[in-house]
Amino acid sequence: MSLAIPVSATDHAQGSPEAAVTLVEYGDYQCPYCGLAYHEIKKAQKRLGAKLRFVFRNFPLNQAHPQAELAAESAEAAGAQGKFWEMHDALYENQQQLGQPLIEALVERLRLDGEKFEADLETRKFQSHVKHDFMGGVRSGVNGTPGLFINGQRYDGSWEEQPLTDALLKAAAAAGA
Repeated sequence: MSLAIPVSATDHAQGSPEAAVTLVEYGDYQCPYCGLAYHEIKKAQKRLGAKLRFVFRNFPLNQAHPQAELAAESAEAAGAQGKFWEMHDALYENQQQLGQPLIEALVERLRLDGEKFEADLETRKFQSHVKHDFMGGVRSGVNGTPGLFINGQRYDGSWEEQPLTDALLKAAAAAGA
């Protein structure tokens, strides 16, 4: 399967749009596998450097993970204040404590505008964005998390550092980098 919705300027991305390889993750902040993959992707980012652009899209599996939607909307609310990646990283790094108390602590730690953040969550301002990400994942054939795509093609291999890095390097070589 391939990515149904191409990467665009509305995505949260680390790395240059000109990078040889784009890795897209459909992730769930409460998913233990996504928590493990988070660390492996960080290692791959370090190894590939400028060759890699990483894009994160929300795919909260609400039935299995009751805190996933709150976490996804919190990351988006932080993003509205220019701190998406800081919140993204903090949510994964504190995954065992996921919930309202952690979110409140992170708002303070990241020095976000608490009133605006709270209003955004109360009004569910980013619910439609999260749902859009989720439905794009469904249309792309994502049926579990993490759902990974390398240069638009679904990657079903291991997300552990070595196999993932090998696949990314192979894609970079195919792209001429």
